[in-house]
Amino acid sequence: MENGQFDVETLERIRNKLTYINSIAKSNYSDHPELMDTIESLAQVANMFTNIRIQELNNHVKTTSPQGFIVFKLGNAYSRMKNFEEQKNSDFPPWKL
Repeated sequence: MENGQFDVETLERIRNKLTYINSIAKSNYSDHPELMDTIESLAQVANMFTNIRIQELNNHVKTTSPQGFIVFKLGNAYSRMKNFEEQKNSDFPPWKL
């Protein structure tokens, strides 16, 4: 089914790729926990948007509270990135002339 700029078939392929990205992030969590957690959260956010759009195109919305899920997961990724930025800035040695 197609409606506007998206079609279900393409969205399903996008969802599959996001699921793959999410699974790789989960399985490699111990290598770089902060990075993998951030990637996992962002993949879950994108996947939720994709699922909602597929449901809308099929006229069968069944997901409850997608906004809360997205805000929570995005907040997690945002916090990780802010912590990374602060750590990176504090790890840089001060310049002395």
